Amino acid sequence: MSDAERFTPLAQERFVALTTFRKDGTPVPTTVWIAGDGADLVVTTPAGSGKVKRLRRDPHVQVVPSGRRGQLQPGATPVDGSAAIVDPAQDPGEFARLSALFPAKYGLEYRVMMVIEKVVTRGKGADRFMLRISPS
Repeated sequence: MSDAERFTPLAQERFVALTTFRKDGTPVPTTVWIAGDGADLVVTTPAGSGKVKRLRRDPHVQVVPSGRRGQLQPGATPVDGSAAIVDPAQDPGEFARLSALFPAKYGLEYRVMMVIEKVVTRGKGADRFMLRISPS
């Protein structure tokens, strides 16, 4: 099975490990929420996250199914992709459309986590970006 064939089913996972890469090539895996949008995957992340910084330099990512706490599923193989940042200031319509995928998939769990994030950050730094991930 090719990477492209293994890519789309990842949208059905509850969580995935999204790996971005430092300047020196060191992989940095992070457990994230995931949703599907056609043949692409969508991830939501705080605007100030390290993922965003690393993706501005190198859009290459790897995605692999994982548990909520980052434990990889036995036998899971990473799938390569390329991520594009969707900034609400630059494309508010697309950002809103992609943002709606997460409460639709995760329901109350997602809404509660977003409220907790706003409380913890006191409303500061709670801005989010969407990451559109396409198969390589």
